[in-house]
Amino acid sequence: MAIKLFIPGPTVVSEDILQEMSGSMIAHRSKKASEIQKRISENMQKVLFTENRILLSTSSGSGLMEGALRSCTAKRAAVFSVGAFGKKWYQMATANGIPADKFDSVAGQPTTPEMVEAALSTGKYDVLTITHNETSSGVQNPVEEIAEVMKKHPDVVWCVDAVSSVAGSKIEVDKLGIDLLITSTQKALALPPGLAICSMSQKAYERTAQVPNRGLYFDLRTIWDFIDKKNYQYTSTPNLSLMYALDAQLEKIVKVEGIENRFARHEEMAAYVRSWADEYFAVYPNRAYLSKTLTVIDSRPKGSDEMISVPALNALLAERNMQLGNGYGDLKDKTFRIAHMGDLQMADMKEITDSVAEVLKLK
Repeated sequence: MAIKLFIPGPTVVSEDILQEMSGSMIAHRSKKASEIQKRISENMQKVLFTENRILLSTSSGSGLMEGALRSCTAKRAAVFSVGAFGKKWYQMATANGIPADKFDSVAGQPTTPEMVEAALSTGKYDVLTITHNETSSGVQNPVEEIAEVMKKHPDVVWCVDAVSSVAGSKIEVDKLGIDLLITSTQKALALPPGLAICSMSQKAYERTAQVPNRGLYFDLRTIWDFIDKKNYQYTSTPNLSLMYALDAQLEKIVKVEGIENRFARHEEMAAYVRSWADEYFAVYPNRAYLSKTLTVIDSRPKGSDEMISVPALNALLAERNMQLGNGYGDLKDKTFRIAHMGDLQMADMKEITDSVAEVLKLK
């Protein structure tokens, strides 16, 4: 029996969507391929509340994150970090020789509008990167508040890593003024890993003309131009099997479940897991900035000074065909993580939380 995953990606994929991947191969330069990719783009625009161009990449989300930095940084990048994946933006910049400065928040705390304003008011930066939903710490950054700061700095290209939140949290890209928003398939979209997706503004596209060395595979300007030239086709051979699945899943999200209903379900699951964690443990980060797609939980049960062994807990859960996430980075073993993203339902949340309580004899 398959293990039911409550880790922060990859997440559970429904059988009907898995079956979509078994479709016959077609020519990736065919009219049918264009039709699929156009439909994906239109439905992703609905999920992201944007009219910006949608780009796809056969890669993890990290590929388009690196492409965003390489394609849009003409001067210097301001990188804001609230955990391990914020640090990844900075590692990408330095590995590519892109001038960048990293601004760290205190562990468990968000990036604040004041931090962003202090950095941008120096005039040193033409790109800003932020993690919308940090799976290592469970923090969801206040992008609505940060958007008000960004309006005062229209020359700065705003790049947002929303890998673990798109289709689980409502992100109104155009209303917020996000220039590049990046996600991937294996999180709240509830698909296998292997495709990255981004929305790209006209402003970001125009910036790329100022950057001479944008790379090749992840050159966002070339991808944009190729879509125009070849009618929703891509510079390199795409993962057609995953595109079949993404096409079908987006149709389900938009036309069957409904986008707002999906957001509401994620909110409901998040509230349930937090309430359970409050009863037996403690929720890790600042309560005002909690992720809607996973909960990071202190691994010390209430009334105890000793941390549980997360690997031992997962060994017990494996007997029930379930797995949750250990803490990540500096929080490994100090916390554990329960994902409530994708196609998981409230019944699944009750199943995992009841099982943890039972195997640890918390009840």
